Amino acid sequence: MRDDQIRAILRQANPWWLASATGVSPTAWASSHRLLRDRARFDLGYRSPVLDDVATGQVDDKLVVLTGPRRVGKSIVLLDTAATLCGRDDVDPRQVIHIPADDFTAQDLARAFALGRDLTRSVDRPDSRPRVWLLDEISGISGWTTTLKRMRDQTLVGEDTVVATGSRWVGADDITADLLAGRAGRGSHRRLRHLMPMSFRDFLAVSGRNLPAFPAASLRDLQSESVREALQSLSFLVDDYDLAWQEYLTCGGFPRAVYGHITNGDVSPGYLRDLEAWLIADLADDETPDSVPLLLEGLATRTTSPLNLTKTARDLGYNSKNQFDRRLNRLIATFAALRCPQRNEHGEIVVGAQAKYYLTDPLLAWLPSRLRAGLAKPELPSLSEAALATSLAIALDDLQERRFTVGDTIGYLRTGSGQEIDLAPVTLPTADGPRLTTPLESKWVSHGWRTEAKVIENKYGAGVLATRNILDVSHPTWAIPAPMVALLLR
Repeated sequence: MRDDQIRAILRQANPWWLASATGVSPTAWASSHRLLRDRARFDLGYRSPVLDDVATGQVDDKLVVLTGPRRVGKSIVLLDTAATLCGRDDVDPRQVIHIPADDFTAQDLARAFALGRDLTRSVDRPDSRPRVWLLDEISGISGWTTTLKRMRDQTLVGEDTVVATGSRWVGADDITADLLAGRAGRGSHRRLRHLMPMSFRDFLAVSGRNLPAFPAASLRDLQSESVREALQSLSFLVDDYDLAWQEYLTCGGFPRAVYGHITNGDVSPGYLRDLEAWLIADLADDETPDSVPLLLEGLATRTTSPLNLTKTARDLGYNSKNQFDRRLNRLIATFAALRCPQRNEHGEIVVGAQAKYYLTDPLLAWLPSRLRAGLAKPELPSLSEAALATSLAIALDDLQERRFTVGDTIGYLRTGSGQEIDLAPVTLPTADGPRLTTPLESKWVSHGWRTEAKVIENKYGAGVLATRNILDVSHPTWAIPAPMVALLLR
């Protein structure tokens, strides 16, 4: 790409530069920006706080890598961050540089840094604050981590704040080695962050149901006395939480999907096709696009059991197990799926054992039957288990950075009698050293739960059974409705 083309992209992507130069309000652009204007058409008030510290100046001389699936709002979060920065009295809007990198090469990215600094050289004064670079969808550039490492190591970009977003975690571009190792900066902020679909807590906040969202609990002690008191005080709302949970399991957490479901009663076919297009673009490089809904259905209908890769590949019509493996790995790399390996009683992964696979948002499990006739609808018990597994995985990653991307979060356990515990204890950091999480079993039932609870009690003595609408904390294993468990986790 020529320099004049890159300059034109930068000028268009940074409308606040012109506003600053002409004396117009540096945030006036936000009311007419296409993406923010489109958000306003489907806005329930949800705002992710994932970059709040960048927007308010709590991060300096740092790097933040923001990942997550497409259509979840990463570009919107960058623009919201830009608007907040531009509205601050201590920031010159020309210190904020937004680079939409979708169609860039590594060479284009390097030139964009140089040209962006040159176009904003008027702010280079001895007392100037560092620039803030907002790089959107950078992970599609081959070699982007090497380029960004070089710019930060060898140019003045190393003194600035850099936020880089992407929708694919590609192993060839070594984010950890190139960008994170030895580059923590002066603060203790989180460098690798995830923007995932809305949690159940987020969903409750915009659903209009006015249900209390009590605080999350310690993952190692979901059975504390404070948790018992919080649950018992809300026992009269169990059925209301159940209805809200079913609604969440029907529409998922993509903001646009939540809006459609709450305001129109359903997610629009157009948005479902947008999600399918994302999956086709990221997954179907070497297979026909029609295999995407079949793949999602195949996983959604097998989600509660360890997956036999060879048999499933054959059942779904793949040419080989290796081809199926590639598709699974791409789903995981694009944050659409989550691997749940088998673990032993110490929380260690059992090498060579079959894993479970969960889709990370309920809507992905609904997509096949919504867009193609004859494909199976997902079952609510399976959706409930997958949603709780994803919530626990994200909660563990919140406690210890990078666990989600390396597949070291959740795990299931197989007992000596051949029974399974869906979400077995795994290690997590605490002030007293490593501890194990509370064992959790998902059984979306309305009665007969004590038989299921015995599996946990026989192995661990106590734990939590995530039910449909049973709340009983009088036994060693507590029965807690799944939506309440989701709130305890996140």
